[in-house]
Amino acid sequence: MPMAVGLDVLLDERPELVSGRRIGIVSNPNGVTRSLESIVEALPRIGAQVVALFGPEHGIRGDAQAGARVGTTVDPASGLPVYSLYGATHRPAPEMLEGLGALVYDMQDAGARFYTYLYTMAHCMEAARDAGLPIIVLDRPNPLNGVTVEGPVVEVELSSFVGSYGLPTRYGLTIGELARYFNTTGGIGCDLTVVPMSGWRREWWYDQTGLPWVLPSPNLPTLDSCLAFAGTCPLEGTNVSEGRGTTRPFELLGAPWIDAPALARALNDRALPGVGFRACHFIPSFSKWQGEGCHGVQLHVLDRQRFRPVRTGLEVLVALRRLWPEHFAWRNEGKAADRLLGDRRIRAGIDAGLSPEEIEAQWQPGLRRFEESRRSLLGNEEMNA
Repeated sequence: MPMAVGLDVLLDERPELVSGRRIGIVSNPNGVTRSLESIVEALPRIGAQVVALFGPEHGIRGDAQAGARVGTTVDPASGLPVYSLYGATHRPAPEMLEGLGALVYDMQDAGARFYTYLYTMAHCMEAARDAGLPIIVLDRPNPLNGVTVEGPVVEVELSSFVGSYGLPTRYGLTIGELARYFNTTGGIGCDLTVVPMSGWRREWWYDQTGLPWVLPSPNLPTLDSCLAFAGTCPLEGTNVSEGRGTTRPFELLGAPWIDAPALARALNDRALPGVGFRACHFIPSFSKWQGEGCHGVQLHVLDRQRFRPVRTGLEVLVALRRLWPEHFAWRNEGKAADRLLGDRRIRAGIDAGLSPEEIEAQWQPGLRRFEESRRSLLGNEEMNA
């Protein structure tokens, strides 16, 4: 029997959760059934009265670029008001929730801590709690599997919209499990219902689910780009292009001043598991170095089970800082990179010339603590139902 996401389970088995209620939906283009029907069209079929939409980063239609403010508007297809959660506010205001009977969240995450949809969900849970409103989270697969945990745990002092709640870079939880983690370990304490998937296996990668791949956001066109994103997204905090403005974002990395063959040799000499680097050249159509020739590498995932994106991203940063110290720079005095990396010791260690092994060792105690918390969450049969 094919697996079903939470939305399909809601439609087929739990319609009473929304039937007869005035519903607000937090979603975007990947909030679809297995047959690609939008949640906005599907819920009215089971008696829900959809009265408001809420759009995250990239907007309800997914057409806004990363970081672009999204305005409150009206959805032309449904005529419903669309409240922006990535503009003047990241959290639904009380007046946006007036008259609702429940809030429904349905979005695909990317499996990496710095993905803003996670914190949109957390803020919606907080707002629902304060309004005395139930929130229903429809579960979806972690695209990078629900087993592997990797990377530094975000420091409390660095909590932001790209990292919070003590998450490591790869957390190995589904979006529904994350909602439970936020609600219990994170202390939100809202009236939460998670509609689980059926037929999903924790060790599966997204392409093993049989589900169609709908872009989580404009710069994650493939599962490979999603996997690379977990390691190379922190390049956003530097003056090196992370491949935005190309057809292979987060896999193409470069800048005008890099010697591409030298960088490829340096990284391949490290013999990192499951990955190879090819010297390449590209011209971004937008974002950093727009319209300028960049030289660097393409990251090729050769064995995803062995590949460790977070360690690989650290190796890239160390190599760039060591090979081109006169050109490589942290943006905004390092604040952007610190927020993405989640641990101030990482950037400090790179600048001090520490090895990747020494830097990685620093984040292991925090990662072990998270793994204990995660095991406790998944060990509870009710939590994992």
